[in-house]
Amino acid sequence: MQVVATGTLIFLIIGGAGVGVLALALLGSELLHFGHADVDGPISTETVAGFAGAFGFGGAIVNELLGARTPALIAGAAAGGLLAAVPTAWLASRLSRAARNMRTDPTPTRDDLVGALGLVVTPVPANGYGEVRIRLAGQPVKLSARADQPIPIGAQVFVVQALSETSVHVETY
Repeated sequence: MQVVATGTLIFLIIGGAGVGVLALALLGSELLHFGHADVDGPISTETVAGFAGAFGFGGAIVNELLGARTPALIAGAAAGGLLAAVPTAWLASRLSRAARNMRTDPTPTRDDLVGALGLVVTPVPANGYGEVRIRLAGQPVKLSARADQPIPIGAQVFVVQALSETSVHVETY
């Protein structure tokens, strides 16, 4: 059985802790958040965690390659870990900032239903509800539908009014 050097073990623990904190930070955990929610410090949690993870694992690799058993060689392993940590921290900072500031489309509302074209999938009676399938933001959505006149299955329809988030008033197209 091969014994792991103490320096390597310490570096591995630092690296593991960094990866654990990075996973929590990227998953949006507020566990490590201190102070007001809208205040960011000069260095993000992701950056510190990426630095610690790369420093720990980089240091462990260099420590094993050097066979470091003396304080000078362990300091050399720490320098190797530092060489890995700086670009990794920069990359973690850039990627986490890009993810936080990513542009997204607004969430569709009931107002977006008006004007949509669709297809009747369950016949719509004159005074009751049927079902229509429309495309909303590129996604097929099935809604309950009312109409002034009965509309058979397979007919193309136009949404005239959104009665709620899940039901609409339609006319044939």
